[in-house]
Amino acid sequence: MERLENPWRGKGLPDDVLAGAPWPSVDAAAPRALLARCPAAAETPLVEVAGLGPRLWIKDERGRMGLGSFKALGAAYVIAHEAAQTGAADLSRALRGRTYVTASAGNHGLSVAAGAHVFGARAVVYLSDTVPEGFAARLRAKGAEVVRAGADYAASMDAAEAAAGDKGWTLLSDSSWPGYFDLPHRLMEGYLAMAAEAARQMPEPPTHVFLQAGVGGLAGAAAAWFRQVWGDGPRIVVVEPEAAPALIASIRAGRSVETDGPVSNMGRLDCKAPSLIALKGLARDADAFVTISDAEAGAVLADLAERGLASTPSGAAGVAAMGLSDLNPEARCLCILSEEAGA
Repeated sequence: MERLENPWRGKGLPDDVLAGAPWPSVDAAAPRALLARCPAAAETPLVEVAGLGPRLWIKDERGRMGLGSFKALGAAYVIAHEAAQTGAADLSRALRGRTYVTASAGNHGLSVAAGAHVFGARAVVYLSDTVPEGFAARLRAKGAEVVRAGADYAASMDAAEAAAGDKGWTLLSDSSWPGYFDLPHRLMEGYLAMAAEAARQMPEPPTHVFLQAGVGGLAGAAAAWFRQVWGDGPRIVVVEPEAAPALIASIRAGRSVETDGPVSNMGRLDCKAPSLIALKGLARDADAFVTISDAEAGAVLADLAERGLASTPSGAAGVAAMGLSDLNPEARCLCILSEEAGA
């Protein structure tokens, strides 16, 4: 495991390297109010887990809204917000005629598909050649149209962005880049519902928080909320695959960096470029950034499964990094189990 202490902690990166990216939202009331209208939007549990080193609480997102991942709070929340903004009496038809398009390597696509279906819109999800056909079938079962494009996630995102421009569709990415901030900013706001639940459920503030990151949306949103609630007390550590070290490389360089590397078994975290909104927030809020190997990510899965918390290398990456961190037994750790096994 590689570790980098964050030299930008408390101040953030210079504004001129972030292309006008906004800070992550801390308006948890907005997603809570909208989600309260959704019958499937029950809280997920916070579970205290023994036998993995220090005291550990895991926020278990595997049952979130029947989609098996925290991503249910992202794209679906954006689409629900846009449906509510229409003022339509029948929200199930509020977005008829609209098409949302995205690229996905995992659960973001399911969230787009589910949100579009609920509010009468169409969803088109671009997948790279490396995404398993089983996931494509899950998307189709949620009503999405699936298009194969490119050898990797970046190529499928390029294809989705081109289709949005050519056909007048709404691009709904979970990342952000220069000139594309509004929808991903709201998408990250949706994740605050999860962070606010976790903070409310914790019996006392944690000393350490481990947050796995792909483009950084979950980590950026959660870190911003935890700093709002707990201040500088917890040590917040961001965890990435060593094959996709976009955030740690960007923090080291003091600017957004696109990385390359082999395909990681942490497929939902295998993102080679950071979201600028997430990078802006994490440069201010995170204490350290670490990378873990595929083997290190996989090693914790059997222990979690024995405790009824079966997940994936992506979903359990924060727990894996905690176990590698040689913490005092008196430490109080918070991790997020971000997806179910088989996702």
